[in-house]
Amino acid sequence: MVKPKFGIEFVPQKHPEKIAKSVAMAEEVGLDYAWITDHYNNRNVYITLTVIAYKTSKIKIGPGVTNPYVINPCWTASAVATLNEISGGRAVLGIGAGDKATLEGIGVSWEKPLTTMREAVTIIRKLLDGEKVSFEGKVFKVKSAKLSYKTETRIPIYIGAQGPKMLALAGELGDGVLINASSPKDFELAVPAIKEGAEKAGRDPSQIDITAYTCFSIDEDRNKAREAAVPVVAFIVAGSPDTVLERHGISIEAANKIRECIGKGDFPGAFKLVNEDMLEAFSIYGTPEDCTGKIEELLKKGVTQIVFGSPLGADKKKAIQLIGEVVKRFK
Repeated sequence: MVKPKFGIEFVPQKHPEKIAKSVAMAEEVGLDYAWITDHYNNRNVYITLTVIAYKTSKIKIGPGVTNPYVINPCWTASAVATLNEISGGRAVLGIGAGDKATLEGIGVSWEKPLTTMREAVTIIRKLLDGEKVSFEGKVFKVKSAKLSYKTETRIPIYIGAQGPKMLALAGELGDGVLINASSPKDFELAVPAIKEGAEKAGRDPSQIDITAYTCFSIDEDRNKAREAAVPVVAFIVAGSPDTVLERHGISIEAANKIRECIGKGDFPGAFKLVNEDMLEAFSIYGTPEDCTGKIEELLKKGVTQIVFGSPLGADKKKAIQLIGEVVKRFK
């Protein structure tokens, strides 16, 4: 088994200084990556990452994930290259097709996701590699674009993917793939799709970092960990396609009831409907021992990086310390 890597996700809902303190704690307990989410309604991802860069020294940092609909790939290349420069070569880029509902809510049409991602990643990779780029695509058109400075180290590009076609694209073009999933069942399907995409492109699949971007909640008290995971799982269930629900044996009727409650703003009602099957399918929660066992199962399925995602736990500071204890068991 390949020695696993470990990352952590933070949503920049608080002041960038506070997020940077949390990332510094994560670095101190031995985590390898910090992924910062990119949504217009939170603090700006690159400003937050800049503060993090100056408050840390070893941990790799980047957006997890940005998208090519809101931000042109040339601007993304410039932003992540600058982040790499100020962080001493620690930048990574997570990019995905984005959330259709959120994008359409701000007047951005979510069209041709596969083509958009293929073209965006191609342009970004060429710019980061120092090339002058002229590109005539179906979505993006670029004439003689070039960064005015060099990136001293190669910046890895991670593609956010869920469906088989996007997973195959990640295998074809990405240095890694970020998969929003916590269950081994999801990786039984995802890993072969990534490998197929890599092999068709003549790439070695073992060189691709397969990342489980989990809903994670840890506490010495299992019930506290469970309670913290419930709200996040409720929203995951509400947003999951029927095919995913069926894969995990979750009743579509039960999921619809949660969707109905969330739609009405009845969040307590939605949270009460979350059951153990849903928690098992869409989260890793429990004591350090519980979580260690679940991580081991993911690694057996071909996962090479675990990202500890929201909510982390009932108490975030305590959760980071406990995550550090879990990580030590694998290092």
